[in-house]
Amino acid sequence: MGEAVANVARRINETVEKGADTLDLAACKLISFPEGVYKVLRSVTDNIHVINLADNELKAVTSKFIATFSQLRVLNLEGNSLTQLPEIIGSMMHLTSINLARNKFTVFPENLTTIKTLQNINLEGNDISELPLEKLTAMTTLQCLNMKSNPLNKEAKCFSQPNMTFELLTTADKE
Repeated sequence: MGEAVANVARRINETVEKGADTLDLAACKLISFPEGVYKVLRSVTDNIHVINLADNELKAVTSKFIATFSQLRVLNLEGNSLTQLPEIIGSMMHLTSINLARNKFTVFPENLTTIKTLQNINLEGNDISELPLEKLTAMTTLQCLNMKSNPLNKEAKCFSQPNMTFELLTTADKE
């Protein structure tokens, strides 16, 4: 456990010292975003545009996390145990890409459809069967929605409209 904490502290200190725009806390065995990180990063949060929290054990992302890192462009939460996102995520005015692959979502996180800058959503490997198709087609900046390895219903898999401006990736039914 001590080694994991030291690893997180080292990565955070590197981000602060370099004034980097990326915070990489992937594979750090985190079960929540450490409270102390908010204080350490206080002076550089506006400069952080990419956060990688992939392959941890996160069960939730807090409203405080979203509010603190409101300048994010890319958020990677792949390989955690998330089932939902806080409502405030819809207020992220700069987010262009979110990776939620290999989590435990059973319902599409509709609050993502209110993010006007979002271009890429990856929800591969969850347990989602339905999509909010009307809301998704209203997203003018969306370019790619990866829904591979989800038990999507036939309506979602066959969905294609002339006004659909994004690529919908699904897993083909096995014959």
